[in-house]
Amino acid sequence: MAGGRPGAAPAPSVAAVRLAVRRALTGLSADGPVLVACSGGADSLALAVATAFVTSRLGRSAGLVTVDHGLQAGSVERAAAVAEWAGRVGFDPVEAVPVTVAGRPGGPEAAARQARYQALTDAARRHRAAAVLLGHTRDDQAETVLLALARGAGPRGLAGMPARRDVAGVPLLRPLLDVTREQTRGACAALGLVPWQDPHNTDPSYARARVRADALPALVAALGAGVRDNLARTARLLAADTAALDDLAAAALATPPTAPGDPALDGSAPDGSASGGPVSDGSASGGSAPGGAGVRVGGGLSVAALAGLPGAVRGRVLHAWARELGAAPGALSHRHVDALDALVTAWRGQGPTALPGGRRVGRRDGRLLPVD
Repeated sequence: MAGGRPGAAPAPSVAAVRLAVRRALTGLSADGPVLVACSGGADSLALAVATAFVTSRLGRSAGLVTVDHGLQAGSVERAAAVAEWAGRVGFDPVEAVPVTVAGRPGGPEAAARQARYQALTDAARRHRAAAVLLGHTRDDQAETVLLALARGAGPRGLAGMPARRDVAGVPLLRPLLDVTREQTRGACAALGLVPWQDPHNTDPSYARARVRADALPALVAALGAGVRDNLARTARLLAADTAALDDLAAAALATPPTAPGDPALDGSAPDGSASGGPVSDGSASGGSAPGGAGVRVGGGLSVAALAGLPGAVRGRVLHAWARELGAAPGALSHRHVDALDALVTAWRGQGPTALPGGRRVGRRDGRLLPVD
């Protein structure tokens, strides 16, 4: 890794990365430093030098954290080299943080990501940072959408990586989602920086590496160079729709609980079934409108109120409620939510639905309730 302090005459690629960082930091209200997550690769290195440039002009301090996953020979030395460079060009604070990946849930990529984010959020809290900046680019977003499509993810998965996500109270910002990988490499070249080449990026044992090397280039060859941009734009559009639906679901759950026993609210018949037979999927008129009456009732959720919600909102309500009951987000799948939904829309007297973490949910007196 070489190169002087940030601030060289901007090539177009340098200017593009700086502009993206400035937009991300404009309006960031917290007073603490911003921390750049930097592996030493081209994307995060370009992000780091642009952040140093922009923060110096915004009167804000910038620090840097590099995470050593311990998965490759020489990883300790690589992390030390990144930290040494960061201190030399003026980042403060600077940390090289070792993490343990083995033993975490999920595959190797998921486990490494979980360890990395924990290290970054812990560092942010130690330094009272305003945010952590991540170097994901438009190309990364396109790859994420393809991976989500391949595993049958719903709109949330196809929405890709958000420009901002709060984890454990720490804002994680992705300023470069409208910047290409070619631009970050160009920025490094223009500034005389030599990025580290992560061998995992070309290791075919990783799904993302296969998408990067084979699947996405094949789509570009078959459909044209606009594929990457179109996949990233699809993610933005779906993210906006998903946020709106999430807001409707949150509003339904946030409404103060009502007392059970009102047939107009819970739709219960004396035997505990929904009056009138199976409850519709909410497409017919006459149900509760999104943003109207809440779904909570008597320690559970009202079947009638749930049935009055559009399916996309109801699914989000059930997903969020299952998490409230203790279901781990990583283990909670569409199959669990579909089983909960069947208690509302396809009620035939079936027994309780088991959720990850050992909780079960059943239907009684027109309500969905946790059961022993």
